[in-house]
Amino acid sequence: QVQLVESGGGLVQAGGSLRLSCAASGTFSSANVMGWHRQAPGKQRELVATITSSGTTHYADFVKGRFTISRDNAKNEVFLQMNSLKPDDTGVYYCNVFYYRSTRRYDYWGQGTQVTVSS
Repeated sequence: QVQLVESGGGLVQAGGSLRLSCAASGTFSSANVMGWHRQAPGKQRELVATITSSGTTHYADFVKGRFTISRDNAKNEVFLQMNSLKPDDTGVYYCNVFYYRSTRRYDYWGQGTQVTVSS
């Protein structure tokens, strides 16, 4: 069983910064993709950023230039540095890890951490 635990959320003023962390424990493939998704009240969950085990990153257009995703493979941790935060960035941020074994995809999610950006 894989467990993901997020930390680092909180309340920040617009223009401020936060750094989210996620620690993964358990047994899973080292060839995986870790990422962050978010869900605002009344909206669907959406992808924020992902990073492969080899370091390839992908960002949603609405965070490009403001957020940076990184990871520590030795510790199975993923981070999200969020700068120039906007009120629209408010939501619950979820850590995710997925990998494929044969043709089956395995997905794991954290419980989420609240990020609130005040105007």
